[in-house]
Amino acid sequence: MKLVVGLGNPGQKYEGTRHNVGFDLIDRLVQETGALAPRSKFDGEVWECLLEGERSLLLKPLTFMNKSGGSVRKAADFYQIPANDVVIVCDDFNIPLGQLRLRTGGSDGGQNGLADIIRSLGTQEVPRLRIGIGPVPERWNPADFVLGKFSPDERVEVALQVARSADAVRMWAKQGMLPAMNKFNGKVN
Repeated sequence: MKLVVGLGNPGQKYEGTRHNVGFDLIDRLVQETGALAPRSKFDGEVWECLLEGERSLLLKPLTFMNKSGGSVRKAADFYQIPANDVVIVCDDFNIPLGQLRLRTGGSDGGQNGLADIIRSLGTQEVPRLRIGIGPVPERWNPADFVLGKFSPDERVEVALQVARSADAVRMWAKQGMLPAMNKFNGKVN
């Protein structure tokens, strides 16, 4: 079983914000796979689906971004899913808008939700897909930037990247991270 975790903040106030692109990806996968109504479990919303024939769990932690680790740990423990069968999808303002970055592991890169998951799982070797939302404009507070909404033009680009991210997650589920990294890292021209 695979576990796909989309990071974001719960509540209408945060819908459409840069920080919620992980939730946007889960919404897209739910729609594409025809997953049934979510269950409230593991301090989040959970859907079961098939990704390219692989039984998968889609999770939106509802604990707020910076406390996502407990939710992920509960789901992984319950289904006995090893860290390499989990992929975390999150925003990254250090990556330009329009770019994706997939990695098999590594540091949190300053992303607090990812940092909490790494702490909770006890390993940095957790696959992740970062969706570029940057750069932070000069004189902007990064927290205000990530909690801000996309402009109409940016929203078009983000929708394209969320669609590419869904394709990347499906490829990861079926073929593994290396083929997905080779195909989806960077910007499509």
